[in-house]
This record gives sequence, structure tokens and C-alpha cells, in this order.
Amino acid sequence: QVQLIESGGGSVQPGASLRLSCVVSGRPFSGYTMGWFRQAPGKERDFVGAIWWSGWRTYYADSVKGRFAISRDNAKNTWYLQMNSLKPDDTAVYYCAADSTASRNYYVASEYDYWGQGTQVTVSS
Repeated sequence: QVQLIESGGGSVQPGASLRLSCVVSGRPFSGYTMGWFRQAPGKERDFVGAIWWSGWRTYYADSVKGRFAISRDNAKNTWYLQMNSLKPDDTAVYYCAADSTASRNYYVASEYDYWGQGTQVTVSS
């Protein structure tokens, strides 16, 4: 059974950094696009960023560009979301996701086949 397991969330002050990890188990994810989404209370699930299997192409939402960075270690079936200069608006549950079709619509949640359970990130002074 395919599982995406996230870790690394927590509560931090504004300006701090966090790194989220997502480990895939159950099958190799060769060729998949890996994404990160987030959902704040009462809001829709929003695209944060995505990375191609090759790792050489990444995409980010405007709200996190320049502060967040995605990377992946295919040998470990793991990808990461490094979050710097965190703001209170970044507070949300963060989800990792995998898209088996490597769709060009990488920013659309429904394009992703597999999802992690979510990890809470809270930014507050």
C-alpha cells in the first residue's frame, strides 16, 4: 500500500525556519511530480510548490517564492519543503502529494493521486 508520511511541522515565531519531509513507501515513484499544498482553517487547499522527478525544475506559489524551497532525494524516496522567513499567514496544515501523471497542472490539487496525512505549521509570536 502506498503511503506518504510527513514530518517536521511545529510551532515557531515569525522569521523562523522549518523543514518538512515527506517519505514515500510502498512503491517507487519514478517519474512522479511531488507537490506541497497547505490548508488554513476555513480556506481551500492551496498550492505551495512542486518538483519534477528529475529535481531540476521547481514551481512555487507567489506567496512563498523566495522563502520556500523544495528538494528531493530519490534514493531515499523523500522530498523536502524548506521554509524560511515564516510569517503568520503561513500557518496551515501542510500536505505532501504525488502525481503519477506528471501533469502540467501541477498547481491543481485534484491532479495528485496520493496524499500525506498533513502536518500542522503554526507561526505566531
